[in-house]
Amino acid sequence: MIDLSINSAVVERNVKKAKERGVIIPTLAQMKDPGRIPAPVKERLGKTGLQDLDPVNLFRVSWKNEPRESGGLYGGPNFIELPKKLTGVDARIICMAGKFFPTGCHKVGASFGCLVPPLVTGQFDAAAMKAAWPSTGNYCRGGAFNSRLLAVDSIAILPEGMSRERFEWLKTVATEIIATAGTESNVKEIFDKVHELKTTRKDVMIFNQFEEMGNYLWHYNVTSSAIAEAFESIRGKDGNFAGVCFTSGSAGTLASGDALKQRYPSSRIAVGEALQCPTIVNNGFGSHRIEGIGDKHIPWVHNVKNTDMAIAIDDNDSMALLRLFNEEAGKEYLVKEAGVDRNTVEKLALMGISGISNMLCCIKFAKYYELTQNDVVATVLTDSVDMYRSRVAELREELGAYTGLRAAGDFERSLMGESTDNMLELTYAERKRVHNLKYYTWVEQQGRTSADLDDQWYHQEKSFLGVQKQADEVDALINEFNERTGLLKQ
Repeated sequence: MIDLSINSAVVERNVKKAKERGVIIPTLAQMKDPGRIPAPVKERLGKTGLQDLDPVNLFRVSWKNEPRESGGLYGGPNFIELPKKLTGVDARIICMAGKFFPTGCHKVGASFGCLVPPLVTGQFDAAAMKAAWPSTGNYCRGGAFNSRLLAVDSIAILPEGMSRERFEWLKTVATEIIATAGTESNVKEIFDKVHELKTTRKDVMIFNQFEEMGNYLWHYNVTSSAIAEAFESIRGKDGNFAGVCFTSGSAGTLASGDALKQRYPSSRIAVGEALQCPTIVNNGFGSHRIEGIGDKHIPWVHNVKNTDMAIAIDDNDSMALLRLFNEEAGKEYLVKEAGVDRNTVEKLALMGISGISNMLCCIKFAKYYELTQNDVVATVLTDSVDMYRSRVAELREELGAYTGLRAAGDFERSLMGESTDNMLELTYAERKRVHNLKYYTWVEQQGRTSADLDDQWYHQEKSFLGVQKQADEVDALINEFNERTGLLKQ
């Protein structure tokens, strides 16, 4: 569970710094329902850009931002529904759009969930410590952004092989950047750097998304609520919520599946990974190109006992569709030959590489369970193509110009041709096997105990079920912190 014990002296220093910087912290309840946000805050948001480094943008850590770059307020959750002409399946697939968060990625929410509890309890000293954000890309961007808004110094840690756009952006926001060896598959190298920082620097607190239960808490509350609202808005008379499909990454988003399964008991939770590194499906290893989904380990925050299926996605399909959805020849093929309406085609830019992989997980999931037009499957588009335009250019340089003929091949092979291979329905024994893989990372390498691992399986009231009940307590601490700054009264 999240440690919410109070260090009063540090809280006082954090309150003082927040007051000096004009920091008001939103609650989880306000992120779920922006109608709870005070009118003076909304008035400030009306004059603030979505990406501005202004503390008021903490109130835009929500799925419900008005989709505009400046001055927007709130509406319903941002999502798109994909038509059968694109997916090839009868099931309705809805995709929550992360582009309209500050930083253009929903990871800003997970990092908020990790940083704020230690800040308002005084376990993190904003005046004396730096927040370190180990990541395969977007999480450290969200962490650096939230740190800046909360008047906290930050260290972004990510593999050197990640996209150029990420590094260029981080240079403008993070206090310090550390590039580790490798690409998205090299999570072990990130953990090694974290261990080094822990042992050599006393001014650093590590916010490891793979183990911080604040990540789980934020998605369990905020993301699940947005998905449920999106589903209810389209379900109609006979709509059935069939489940969620998310590539693992830190596994934080999977927490929303726990909440949704409680609300819709017949639904299922599927976790995706790269076929080139099938850690869950086959205890495998390797490297892949689906940026942002770490692998070769099972995140501590993944509630494996409640996961129903694992799906491996070929990264060749993800990269092919990145071009199909964003090259002009690809978009023209989708409209003129595949019959997809142009408005939908233009919205496909809302998908980054992992978002495309999430969509493919949904397609395979729908085919495996033979879902009908009454069934709805949900996923998230973590970020958009804005983070990967350099990858599109690299593919063009490597493979040549994108033509209608190539678009036809990619459409038939990587969309219509998706099959039910490389999928694993998780029995009790399979779930226990995957859960046990946590031992090698978290007990042998990261200092957790076997008892901690057993609690996640046998005593969930001490872990996942316990964390689920902490939202009100966290919100009470945030409200108390804001009260002490006096900024809301002003």
